[in-house]
Amino acid sequence: MKITLLTVGKTEDKYILEGIEKYLKRLKHYIKFEIIEIPELKKTKSLSEDQQKNKEAEIIFKQLNHTDHVVLLDERGKELSSMHFADFMNKKMIGSVQQLVFIVGGPYGFDASLHQRAQDKLSLSKMTFSHQMVRLFFVEQVYRAFTILKGEPYHHE
Repeated sequence: MKITLLTVGKTEDKYILEGIEKYLKRLKHYIKFEIIEIPELKKTKSLSEDQQKNKEAEIIFKQLNHTDHVVLLDERGKELSSMHFADFMNKKMIGSVQQLVFIVGGPYGFDASLHQRAQDKLSLSKMTFSHQMVRLFFVEQVYRAFTILKGEPYHHE
């Protein structure tokens, strides 16, 4: 299985980039993982929120294959503990999912077309985080999930 984190916008803060890189290096021991950054839309002042979400969705769809298992990281998604997230990941691997694509949307969330395309929607918290922080938190949680699955001492419960 390969995991892709598809994001709208760049991660610019050095400390966040360093944290992400730390976990990406660790993840190499477990799974193929990549981050694809889609540029933020330009000249959006004349666009409504729905128009912006629609344009972002068009760009996101170009990155997806019809066989991808798509998971939206959405504040209204299902919340899982780290243990349950590890179980979620394990079920996808056992279920022969080849490509698992997690998506972090733009500032206004996701277009309805992406909600329809997604097989799952997960929330990292009821709290709101910056899109840059979500990337770091998510990569760490994927790493944590694999250490849980391997019975390694990273996670304590």
